[in-house]
Amino acid sequence: MTHPIFNTEQLHYTITPFDPKGHLFDVTLTIAQPEQPVQTVCLPNWIPGSYLIRDFSKHLIGLTAETLEQAPVELTLVDKSSWQFASDGQTVVLRYQVYAWDLSVRGAHFDESHAFFNGTSVFLAVENQRDTACSLELKATPFTQENNWKVATGLCTHQVDNQGFGTYQANDYNDLIDHPFELGTFTEIDFMACGIPHKMVLTGLFDCDVVRLKHDLIKICETELNFFSPPMPIETYLFQVMVTGSDYGGLEHRNSTALMCSRNDLPYKGMTKATDGYLQFLELCSHEYFHTWNVKRIQPKVVQQADLSQPVYTNQLWWFEGITSYYDGLILQRAGLIDNETYLNLLAKQMTRVYRMPGRFKQSVAESSFYTWTKFYQQDENAPNAIISYYTKGSLIALGLDLTIRQQTQGEKSLDDVVLHLWQHFGQTEIGLQEGQIEQICSEVSGIDLTDFFQRYLYGTEDIPFEQLFPAFGIEFSLRPASRLIDLGGEKSEEPLPLHLGATLSDSTHKTVKITHVWQQHPAYHAGLAAGDELIAINHIKITNKQQVETLLKRSTNNTVWHAHYFRRDELRTTKITLTPPPSDRVYLTKKGPFSPMDSAKMDSSKQTLNWL
Repeated sequence: MTHPIFNTEQLHYTITPFDPKGHLFDVTLTIAQPEQPVQTVCLPNWIPGSYLIRDFSKHLIGLTAETLEQAPVELTLVDKSSWQFASDGQTVVLRYQVYAWDLSVRGAHFDESHAFFNGTSVFLAVENQRDTACSLELKATPFTQENNWKVATGLCTHQVDNQGFGTYQANDYNDLIDHPFELGTFTEIDFMACGIPHKMVLTGLFDCDVVRLKHDLIKICETELNFFSPPMPIETYLFQVMVTGSDYGGLEHRNSTALMCSRNDLPYKGMTKATDGYLQFLELCSHEYFHTWNVKRIQPKVVQQADLSQPVYTNQLWWFEGITSYYDGLILQRAGLIDNETYLNLLAKQMTRVYRMPGRFKQSVAESSFYTWTKFYQQDENAPNAIISYYTKGSLIALGLDLTIRQQTQGEKSLDDVVLHLWQHFGQTEIGLQEGQIEQICSEVSGIDLTDFFQRYLYGTEDIPFEQLFPAFGIEFSLRPASRLIDLGGEKSEEPLPLHLGATLSDSTHKTVKITHVWQQHPAYHAGLAAGDELIAINHIKITNKQQVETLLKRSTNNTVWHAHYFRRDELRTTKITLTPPPSDRVYLTKKGPFSPMDSAKMDSSKQTLNWL
């Protein structure tokens, strides 16, 4: 049995894409000087930026240890993700395999088409040596060579071949796990933004206008780089994109991001106006790129200290995800990729996602952040009634905060000033933020007392009074009823649905209409319907899709009573549903008069409105 080439490194990892059909990586860890008398190693239980205990160790197979002379070293299981071995200080090599079949931005995935892994999924940490520099050898195999696989990662290279296989270096364990790897025959888009090399790699089956995508990415990246200004926190940047039929998501890293998108969200040649899906993808790119500053460098102190074994608790995710969610769309507008009207439409849709949720009156955004490990990341069918998202309502707090600061300072200050202050005084210095410190800084930087604002809208459950904030900026805030079952808001509808069911529906493979969520105190709730029920008939007529339900709603009048037949599990039931008018919970924003130049925040004395866009 051969051992990895080992020079002067204290810690050396190797990883080999060993078995694409079995989805297995081979991994070794060589510890030159284990801690005496006992050395502990462990695999993280969660990955930074995704607040759920994922127990990555459940995919670890066949862990063994031996000396360089191949003498067995006994391992003792300490807990579900930690092991110990007795040590006399001599070099020990640990070997194991990792099962990689998690097609997400958080884990590891490997088959004949590509391989992807986050370090948290595959690399054991060596306790009390986490701050030690380490090396990683990524080994090529006959399979990767025959298929001409390449490597894309942001980790610092040491000695690699033209395909990217070879040795890499990391400053410490946190550095090692903060640079995911993509392997395969991906499409590459190289570009410069503010003189910094950037790359996007796209894996999967898709058709894409790479020229347009490259053009738009340059605008996004340069807008954000210029917003924060030098010193730039990155020397290179990498977008790793997995393209599938319907997935969506992203996870930020120090100089890269892992993304997933639907192939229909990518731009196609000949596309004139950007589709909603493409704008969503650009917002995702903008969001994760913004995290380069706000999350990866401006950070809560508790996250900086996390060893990834147990949850960490903070009220501050409203800032790190909510503020970023506010700026992701605003960056598209500032970059000139969308006009003001399109931006207001996107913003109204984002606001609608909050105003539709009755749970916003049950849980504050601060609580949403604190309970992210259970309530937000483990949502059930009652989530809309019980919780609120620190992403969506956090973005509304950011919007309300920005408008409040601009209005009360007559346009002399804005949320931009707070973000830049945090970058200069905390991000660049790597000082972690304590609980409540961001709220204090907002007041200090703006020069106004925002205590009541945060008490009511961050720690309380009140709606932010946008109907009072927007007029100073020449914008009218309005709420309307839904015009169809799937109505995301964002535009004024002339024909709202006359009645509503108070439930979210989906078409099932059984040719029935499945209820996925029931809104409390609405018709479906009062009729005794529940999530998981399958409607099969209304008024003794078979129902096979939700479009039929929408048609019936449009043809009904106030106080109409439906006789519904449905299955709960395998039991046939009946009920009466008394329909009621739909609530006004869809947001649309209307500009009143011409917009002022978007690069100004001063009072327009001729119109007596503040410039915001």
